[in-house]
Amino acid sequence: MNKRVLFTFLSFVFIVVGTILAIRYAEGYRPTTHGIVKATGLLAANSFPNGASLYINGNLTSATDTTINLSPGSYDLEIRKEGYFPWRKKVELDSELVTQTNAMLFPTAPGLSPLTYIGADHIFPSPDGQKLLFMTASASAQHDNGLYILDLSDNPLALQRGPRQIAQETSNSPFEKAQYLWSPDSNQVLVSWGNKNILLDANRFTDMETAQDITVHLTDTLATWKTELDRQTQVALSRFPSLIQQIATGSAIQVHISPDQYKLLYTATASATLPATLLSPVPAADSQPQERTIAPGNTYVYDRREDRNFLVEQVTPVSTPTPSPLPKNEKKSEQPALVVATPQKPSIFTTIDVFNAQYSGFYTHSAQWLPDSRHVIIEGPGSITIIEYDGTNTTQIYAGPFIPGVIYPSPNGSEIIILTNFNQPSTVPQNLYAVSLK
Repeated sequence: MNKRVLFTFLSFVFIVVGTILAIRYAEGYRPTTHGIVKATGLLAANSFPNGASLYINGNLTSATDTTINLSPGSYDLEIRKEGYFPWRKKVELDSELVTQTNAMLFPTAPGLSPLTYIGADHIFPSPDGQKLLFMTASASAQHDNGLYILDLSDNPLALQRGPRQIAQETSNSPFEKAQYLWSPDSNQVLVSWGNKNILLDANRFTDMETAQDITVHLTDTLATWKTELDRQTQVALSRFPSLIQQIATGSAIQVHISPDQYKLLYTATASATLPATLLSPVPAADSQPQERTIAPGNTYVYDRREDRNFLVEQVTPVSTPTPSPLPKNEKKSEQPALVVATPQKPSIFTTIDVFNAQYSGFYTHSAQWLPDSRHVIIEGPGSITIIEYDGTNTTQIYAGPFIPGVIYPSPNGSEIIILTNFNQPSTVPQNLYAVSLK
């Protein structure tokens, strides 16, 4: 009887002690050479693609994907893979917490593949990022000229992978002079020119000769769209701290919420200072330096999960030359101010511009989100750069000919779409191409 009780007691002690040790081990505690148990931090070194070399403080340590126990502190990390740009970052490891790298590696020699062959112009991405509307007027067959939809999704069940025509150009429908606006649900396209306003179904072909002019109902249609767009914007912004909401709606332009709804990309129009904390601190937050003093013209990303504000694009100050002093007794000539009259757009065109600016940074030629919500696309002179949302790992992924302002990511983030004709003669139409990011 005593042996049975003793066995039961020892089993109970073994289970309790084993459980405690397992928990402590998972929390990062390790025995040292001096016999002292010391808390460690966990580095989850993952990369896309995986199988890359991990360097810690300049020393080759392992390959991704892996988890490594390290003493709390600061570490210089580098992830390298043949054929890809290296990823570098300084991270802070805290005891008992996991820090992930989530390193996206971009190819040094990206692939380039054509998406259109008969020319493309007037490019308009849909609000959901799944489609591109474009016009062609250079097809060899007249009936091929018109409006097309290019589906960008990688749905394997899609019946047609290439562009599909939704309207044919006629003498009464000058698409080249028209303005275009997607509906907020990405199912319709408004085509406006002169005094005509045609609403096209983005999912089927419409005969322009019999298409209905909705000018009579245009005001109601746009009001409905605006209500829906405002509702979506208000719901998304309501999740951010009130001060960030005020900045986004009152002292910022080119404001775009990330696809995962956790980050806000914006260009400041006025100076502001964010308090040290707007939300309760979270463990294992991004340790990169942030910028809480906001300057006009700079572009920032605010992360509401971690209450951190990062500078991603800084305006370059333009130096103003100092005027030469006037000789003595010479008076400065007074000239009347030059007033340039700016022609006013018709109200419908102004409305379209306002809508489009809310849809995507594409329409304002400003920074755009990559669909993974961790990277921002920035257009430069003759180049395309991708930068992490925390301002690190600036990578020039393309340098070559492309039409400025036509840069757009595919929905899965595997490609950047550009418009170019590779410096061919003007008789060669420009087409859409995909620059591979993976």
